Amino acid sequence: MSVGHTVVTAALEPCGLPEHPDCGIRDVLDRIGDKWSVLAIVELSVGTRRFRELQRAIHGISQRMLTLTLRRLERDGLVLRTVFPTVPATVTYELTDRGRSLTHLVRQLTDWSLAHKDAIAESRQAWDAANPGSAVS
Repeated sequence: MSVGHTVVTAALEPCGLPEHPDCGIRDVLDRIGDKWSVLAIVELSVGTRRFRELQRAIHGISQRMLTLTLRRLERDGLVLRTVFPTVPATVTYELTDRGRSLTHLVRQLTDWSLAHKDAIAESRQAWDAANPGSAVS
């Protein structure tokens, strides 16, 4: 890729100008749109949970990924982590007001995914059959 090409591409990026209204949107969408964040928000929408409860409820998530996801959501002000002075320490997670404001949107996305997952799987199979050797993940 030429230097000129990268300069032109960089000039088209909205976050090249900090005052641009789209600056920061990608970062927020990356956080709330990643699958583990969505699933954590869905699970926390029913109420306060302990770490192991969340890990059992979110199938396929590793301890490390859940830890990272919860830390990122906490950093963004979507999740509140509370440590109780017990032996051993008891830690709970719950959505903040900002996090709760997302729940109806995340639930709609989850409901849509459930309603369309079979049709999407069929479309993928049909596409794969019509395009052999074109690996898309």
